[in-house]
Amino acid sequence: MQFTAHEISLLLNGTVEGDLNASISTLAKIEEAMDGSLSFLANPKYEQFLYHTKASIVIVNKTLIITEKIDCTLIRVEDAYGAFSVLLEKYNTLKLNKTGIEQPSYIHPSAIVGQNVYLGAFAYLGAEAQLGNSCKIYPNCYVGDNVTLGNNVTLFAGVKIYADCVVGNNVIIHAGAVIGSDGFGFAPTNSGNYNKISQIGNVVIEDNVEIGANTTIDRATMGSTVIRKGVKLDNLIQIAHNAEVGANTVIAAQSGISGSTKIGENVIIGGQVGIVGHISIAKGSQIQAQTGVNKSIEEEGKKWGGVILQPYQGFLRSHLIVHQLPELKKRIEELEKIIAELRNKQEIIH
Repeated sequence: MQFTAHEISLLLNGTVEGDLNASISTLAKIEEAMDGSLSFLANPKYEQFLYHTKASIVIVNKTLIITEKIDCTLIRVEDAYGAFSVLLEKYNTLKLNKTGIEQPSYIHPSAIVGQNVYLGAFAYLGAEAQLGNSCKIYPNCYVGDNVTLGNNVTLFAGVKIYADCVVGNNVIIHAGAVIGSDGFGFAPTNSGNYNKISQIGNVVIEDNVEIGANTTIDRATMGSTVIRKGVKLDNLIQIAHNAEVGANTVIAAQSGISGSTKIGENVIIGGQVGIVGHISIAKGSQIQAQTGVNKSIEEEGKKWGGVILQPYQGFLRSHLIVHQLPELKKRIEELEKIIAELRNKQEIIH
C-alpha cells in the first residue's frame, strides 16, 4: 500500500511542506526510518532526529520551528502524536481488512453468517452459531454450538469460544484466548476425592471489549460470567466462573479473579493482582500490581496496594519503614547502649 504526502495531508487536515508526491509504504520511528517510510515528531527532545532521518515524510506540529536543513517532506498538523495515532489505526484496519471464506474451514449447515465476513482456514463454526456482519475469524478458531457473535467482532488465530457464549459488537479477542471453558467446580467426597460439578452456564461479553492473548474466562456454573461494555483485559488473565467485570474496567497481565467476585465499573487493576472469590470491588478502585485482595472494597475511588490488601497510603508508609529498618535497628542498638551505661552509673552512685 502506497500513499502520497498529499493524500495523507487530506486525511489529517494538514499542510505539506516539500514534495506533494512523496510516497510511503510503511510506518517507522523517526530514528529508525528508511526511504519510503512515514514517521512523526511530537516530543521536542527527539527533534535532533528530524535533521538526520531517512524517512520520506514526517508529521510534525504546526508550531515546530525548523533550525537546520532537512531532506524529508513535512506534514504540519495541530497535534502530531494524535495524527499519527489516526494513521496507525487506518494502517492497521487496511492491513487486517480480510474478507471471504478460506478452505478448508467448516460451517455447520444451521450456522448463520452475516455479510462481509472473513473466515480463515481451519476455522470451525458449530451448530446454530451466529456471526454478525463484518466479523473476522482468523485461522484455527473454534466457535462452538449456539455461540452468538455481534457485528465487527475479530477473533485472532486460535481463539476458542465454547458453546452458548454471547459476544457483543466491536469486540476484539486476541490469539489463544479461551472463552467459556469450565469453571473450577469440584465437590469433596468423604473418601477424599472430588466430584466434578457440571458447569452449565455461559460467558456474556458486551460491546467494545478487548481481550488479550491467552486470557481465559470460565463459564458460569449456572447463569453467566459477565464482562461488561468497554472492558480491556491484558494477556494471561484468568477470570473464574460467575465473576462480573464492570464497564470500562482495565486489568493488566497475569491477574486472577476468583469465582463470583463482582468488580465495579471504571476499576483499574495492575499486573499479578490476586482477588479472592465471593467479594465485591467498588466503582473506581485502583489496585496496585501484585496486591492480594482478600476482602471486599466498599469505598469508591480509593487506591489500594500491598501483598495483603490495605489502603494505598498506608501501604506506601509501611514500604518506606521497611527500607528504614536497618537504620532504625542501628539507632535502637545505640539507645540500648546509652541506657545500659546510664544504669551502670546509677548503680555506682547508689
